[in-house]
Formats: sequence, C-alpha cells, structure tokens
Amino acid sequence: MTSTKQIPLHPIVAKVTERIRLRSVASRKAYLDKCQSMRRKGTQRGQLSCSNLAHGFAACSQDDKQRIRLEEAANIGIVSAYNDMLSAHKPLENYPDIIRKAVTELGCTAQFAGGTPAMCDGVTQGAEGMELSLFSRDTIAMSTAIALTHNMFDGVLCLGVCDKIVPGLLMGALSFGHLPLIMVPAGPMSTGLSNDDKANIRQLYAEGKVGREELLEAEASAYHGEGTCTFYGTANSNQMLMEAMGLHVPGTAFVPPNGALRQELTRAAAQQVCKITALTPNYTPLCDVVDERSLVNAIVTLLATGGSTNHSIHWIAIARAAGIIIDWQDYAELSDATPLLCRIYPNGKADVNHFHAAGGTGYVIAELIAAGLLHADVNTVWGKGLQCYSQAPSLNGGAINWQESPTASADLDVLRPANKPFDPHGGMKLLTGKLGRSIIKVSAVKPEHRYIEAPALVFENQEDLKLAFDKGELERDFVAVVRFQGPKANGMPELHKLTPYLGILQERGFKVALVTDGRMSGASGKIPAAIHLYPEALAGGPIAKIQNGDMLILDAEKETLEILLSVEELSQREAADFHPAPASDNYGRDLFAGLRANVGTAEEGAATFLN
Repeated sequence: MTSTKQIPLHPIVAKVTERIRLRSVASRKAYLDKCQSMRRKGTQRGQLSCSNLAHGFAACSQDDKQRIRLEEAANIGIVSAYNDMLSAHKPLENYPDIIRKAVTELGCTAQFAGGTPAMCDGVTQGAEGMELSLFSRDTIAMSTAIALTHNMFDGVLCLGVCDKIVPGLLMGALSFGHLPLIMVPAGPMSTGLSNDDKANIRQLYAEGKVGREELLEAEASAYHGEGTCTFYGTANSNQMLMEAMGLHVPGTAFVPPNGALRQELTRAAAQQVCKITALTPNYTPLCDVVDERSLVNAIVTLLATGGSTNHSIHWIAIARAAGIIIDWQDYAELSDATPLLCRIYPNGKADVNHFHAAGGTGYVIAELIAAGLLHADVNTVWGKGLQCYSQAPSLNGGAINWQESPTASADLDVLRPANKPFDPHGGMKLLTGKLGRSIIKVSAVKPEHRYIEAPALVFENQEDLKLAFDKGELERDFVAVVRFQGPKANGMPELHKLTPYLGILQERGFKVALVTDGRMSGASGKIPAAIHLYPEALAGGPIAKIQNGDMLILDAEKETLEILLSVEELSQREAADFHPAPASDNYGRDLFAGLRANVGTAEEGAATFLN
C-alpha cells in the first residue's frame, strides 16, 4: 500500500468537485443509506435460509461447501462478459479457473455468479444491431445485479473490457455497493496494420478506388487477434478510467492478453478482493471507492488522454448509479483546466501499445497528480491513495514487482509531461445555442476547422448521406444534420459510416461539419462534430425543424451551435415527421421499445432506470 503526498488541488478541479458534492447531497445520502443498510446485515449468505444456502453451494466441491457454510472466509462472485466471438472478451475464457485457484490459496472460494451480454460496435456499426448498442449497457447493469442478487458473495470480480460493458458492469455492481469490487480486463491485441493505413484504405473504398477484398484484407490486418482494438476508442478509454478510479490492480489496463504477466495480474485481483471484504480489517466497499472525487479523477484523465466522447454519457450514468449528479458543464470546465498529454489514434498516429510502451497509465496518473489535477487521497481497491496507480507491474521470478513508472516519456510524439502538453486544454467542449446542448471533441480537429458557417443539408440516417455522396451532391461547404438518431428515436447508434465521407470532403477543401442527436464515439476525429444534441428530434428538439439551406454556425472556440433564425421563426416551424424502421425489419429492436420510451437525455446519461 502506497502513502500519498498531499499536493494542492487545481482550483478548478476543487471548485467542480465541490459543486458536484453539493448538488448531490440528497441523492448521495440516499445511496449510501441503502449501502449501509445492506452492510448491517453482515455476511449476505448468513441471511439465507438453509434451503437457500444449500441451493447456492450444491454444485461446489465438499471443501468449498464447508468454507461457504462457515462464513469465515470470503466467497467471491465472478461476473463475466466472456464470449468467444469478440476479440476483446475471448481472453476471459479461462479467467474463472485462474481466479478459483488463486482464492483457494487464501482459503477462500469463488463462484461464477453470472454472465452478461457483450456486443461489439465494431461488428454492428452501420447495421441494425447498433440500435441496441447503447441499451446493452443498461441490460448489462441489470444482468450484473441479477447475478449478485443471490446474496452468496462477500466480494465481486467483474470481467469485461469494451464500450458499454465496463460501464454496465460498474452500474450493476454499484447497486450492491456494500461489496468490494475489482474490475478485471483482458488487454489489447498486438499492433497490426497501422491506423493511418487502415483509415486510408477506408477512404479509398468510399471513393470507389479499391474493392471489398482490399478493404476486408486491410480490416483483417488491423483486427487480427485476441484483445481489444488498439485505437483509443471507448473500450480502451474504459481501461484508462478504471485505473484513474482505483478499481483495477495498478497497471493492469494495457498489459497484453494471455501472457504470464496478465495471468499473474488476474491472480492478484482475485486475491486482493479477498483481502478487502467485510471479513477483514481492510474492508473497502465499492460505495467508498466511487465518490465525487474518483469520478472527477476519471473525467480529468479522460480529457488528458483525448478519450471517447461516449464517456460524456456513460460516466454520468455511472455517477447517478452512485447517487452523484454530474453534467456537461462539469466536463467543460474540467476540460479547460486539463492539458492534453497524449496523441493516440484517432488523435494521433500511435496505438495503445505504443502509448503503453511510452509510459502508459502510470506516467499519465503521476503527471496529473503532480499537477494537482487529480484527487490523490481517494480510496482505491489497492489501498488508500491514488499514487500507487503511478506504478507499473513486471514479473520477477514469477512474482509481480511494482515499480514507479518512468519519470520521462519514452516518446514525446505520443506522451508528454503536464508542463509541456500537446494542448493546454482537454479538447471536450459543451456547445449551446438555440438548437440545444451538445458535446464536441476538438483534440483531433485542426484549429482552422473549428469554426464553420455553412448551409444545412438534412439527413435522417447515415445511408442517405452516403447516397448523396455517391451521387456527387456533397461537393460544397455544408453542415450535415443527421437527426432522429437520439435514444428515444432509435437507441442512439454510433454514426461511424459518416466518418470516411466527411473526411474525404474536408480533404478536398470543403468546409464540412456534423450536427446530430446521435453518437460518434471514440472514433470521432478530424471533422468538427456537434454530437449528443438534445432535446433530440423525437422529443421535440429544434433539430427536427432544421431545413435544407438554413445557415448554421458551429464555433468550437466560442462554444456555440447556432441557427441563423430567430427563436420566433424557429418556434413557428413544423417539426419533421419521424419514420421508424418497419416492423418487418426490426432485428430484435422491438424488444427494446420500453427502454426507448423511458430513456433519459444524453446529459442525464441516457439511462433507462436512473431518471
């Protein structure tokens, strides 16, 4: 356990944290009261009837049955997003066996409590399945709660990596916040085809200059083995933020899958969670780790690394699951105070393996602590204080050895110190105006592209924009307005199909931008994009009233998104009609109608059960 030297907090970080705390007093108290009530009941399986308990350990070995019934040693619940179709989750296949053996060495037990779904936006983007993607997060949260509701467990290990999966696992576990939790990842795949080369092939395909075979070969060379995709999208942002919140074994995020170090880190997670249950003097429940300070740490680290815009939704939902209320103004103010320390694709050429080799999570956390941008005195699953997350693990004689991360970046083109950043600001901004509130990520947008005044071209799906591109109708300056993409309309899919076409037009010298009530994720890059706009079109948002030719202004520097119409003119217009997908073409989407009807706004976390 590492003690932490107190460093004065940056005044903006202190101000935003205190504002969040005050805003959340009532909801946080209600949450902590619930957790305290569950704590007072003691060992959960001790409250079960004999019949309940017998059902709970019926399939265990005789030794494990004896340990579980005595209630003197921890029984750990494993919740996993394993499946063998998705590269990021395939390495999790053998984790339960590793975990069981590791906890047995301490005289404890572990049971596989339940599995959660794990879908991949990389597979579903541009297809019907993307309309289930956002809501899969809440489904994962609910399935995590179902796994833990058997009340057999003293601690939890959640195995998961990708976009909606880590937020969903954490949201579900927070409903059992009296239990300790450690998140257990799998690591990134090895580097394949470079991100620049992959993007170039995609653009050539969009222009019709290469065929499907060439495109598929390029994609297969980029995504070629077990582990997460190597660009810094939502999945890898998840892992960075788990480090910053103290919910990992330190330095776990970007260690490759299946090697000896990765196996030992998984063993370390299993044994550590046994050491912090209520049966020990070091009891560290999840509700004591996730508070307004650790959430601010996550946001600052997201901004410092140029992470995914999806987390302007997911971390708000996670916070609400812990009784804490965060909004986009908090993100914007923290972004102004946070320097950009990283250039990882899509904000640069490097992938996460290169980032890890240059100094990785430990270097970033050490720099941010030294700059007063992180709360260092937080609770973590590894002990008091965040300073231990500035360490990097390695193997020494088969055992893990933690050492302080290098004090200098190994590649200043990828990773820089806080006093010499790539940019003095984090790059995520809140845009406001007559059209509503939206988010823009400018860390990969060149300064000359951060202001655009151009006529609107309105589309109601990605395919219509592609068709217009193919017909040569987009050879001009314009702002693409893609609407009816919000959570109530169609589940708020990510609009990745737009990226190559808009990128080509920008490279041809046209001024282009995107305005949408949908998402663009961690893959949003060089095109100025006002995303997550709300009120969404289906909820009566003004975006439903925009017409072709309306002049729009997107000004990222002044943080405004405007339509050059008066409020009166806009209010007198009729909203466009919504044309949902036909019932015969639903691909499971009909099952999520209730979630669409009940979902909150993007700035409320687009959650279906926290409103």
